[in-house]
Amino acid sequence: MTAIQLNTMNVELWQSIGAIADSEPLMKRLTKYAKKLVMERKADSAEITREEFLASLDRGEEEYRQGKTHRINTKEELTQFLDSL
Repeated sequence: MTAIQLNTMNVELWQSIGAIADSEPLMKRLTKYAKKLVMERKADSAEITREEFLASLDRGEEEYRQGKTHRINTKEELTQFLDSL
């Protein structure tokens, strides 16, 4: 999307909001919908693809084979490791 297209969309959005700004019920609906869109956006950005997940597992297995791991046998070792993070 170009900057001009984005700017045009922004102008249209603000014009639409201005047209309903004097209506409390419509503003409440708009606010509710905007919050829903934000939540969907957050959920979308948290998702990874199957390929990304499998690649992450492959990297972890490779690091394990290379000895790039932390072996924790006791509660004290776990506490020490977590404190170091």
